[in-house]
Amino acid sequence: MKPKFSTLIILTFVCVALLTPFALSQIYIEILREEAFDLLQLFQGNLYKQITGFTALAFVFLEMALTLRKRSRGWKIKIPLPGSMQFWRSLHIFAGVGLLGITLVHTIGANGLNFNAVFLWVFFCVTLSALVGVVAETGIVESPQRYFGLKLAKAGDVAGSKQTPGIPKGKLIRSLRSLWLTTHIFLVSVFCVMLVIHIFLAYYYQ
Repeated sequence: MKPKFSTLIILTFVCVALLTPFALSQIYIEILREEAFDLLQLFQGNLYKQITGFTALAFVFLEMALTLRKRSRGWKIKIPLPGSMQFWRSLHIFAGVGLLGITLVHTIGANGLNFNAVFLWVFFCVTLSALVGVVAETGIVESPQRYFGLKLAKAGDVAGSKQTPGIPKGKLIRSLRSLWLTTHIFLVSVFCVMLVIHIFLAYYYQ
């Protein structure tokens, strides 16, 4: 079942809560360093990073399952996966929020340096581009309105004449989906390349 607009709003607040520690990490990491240095070392240790890192990777593979479910219909070799598209889309959304959560656990909210910092911000953009797009699209779908906005009056129109309805709901949804989905796919492609590099660098510098 496709998540309702109210559910997506709740998930948006959950994402905000998960992103907040990244903004405050410089404060509490310093506190950990002074008050609980052993705990900070555990969080930054190799075993902790590997366990949480591979858990995050499992979430990434789960996210990619939606692409297989959707795109394989046009392939010569079919990849049968159980469940409807709505089920996989819902799973994709919830798994994306889960991936954000495990990323917080993996990084303990630290923003990283150099490549890792850019990689983390690309991931944030991947998550937010999808969430904002889905929330906006679902809000339009559930709205009782059939038209949105007003068309601008053309030159030569009689002053005070009745304006025509705005953009039809279906057209607005298609335009919005084209915009956010294209952006999301581009960011996902960049993220996947950077993920491979991140894993390589993590093991290369061990």
